[in-house]
Amino acid sequence: MPNKQDLKINGSLHTIQADPERSLLGVLRDDLDLTGTKYGCGEGQCAACTVLIDGQPAPSCITPVGSVIGRQIVTIEGLEKDGKLHPVQEAFLAEDALQCAYCTPGMILGAAALLQENPNPSDAEIAQAMQNHICRCGTYPRILRAVRKAAQMQTSRRSSR
Repeated sequence: MPNKQDLKINGSLHTIQADPERSLLGVLRDDLDLTGTKYGCGEGQCAACTVLIDGQPAPSCITPVGSVIGRQIVTIEGLEKDGKLHPVQEAFLAEDALQCAYCTPGMILGAAALLQENPNPSDAEIAQAMQNHICRCGTYPRILRAVRKAAQMQTSRRSSR
């Protein structure tokens, strides 16, 4: 039975009518037209559908919408602020860390969460944090460079304030 629920997504409140067991991914894409979050495997294994829930990466395909009521959800559409891309988004573009770009939203959100927790990760820490993100095109070396570049960009921005 669908319930009326309020979701906090990308800093805005959205009222939805959905079964609490329905996937967050389905609600984001089908009800709220936030299509940047991609459906990959449907089993929470490929990380294409990654969103941030209270700042932590989570697979939206296996997350029941009822479990995120009252929590802060960020999708790829909510990462930029005031028309300015997040440093991870800028770095992915600069390093050409995408090919087909299907996995890119999940990769970017995973990297943003990593850099929030660890602003200066080693290559091994980046690889560990990103290991569940599957890129069928194999752009992993460019992804690693992009995460390193984003870390440098964030450090530069912090020190210039």
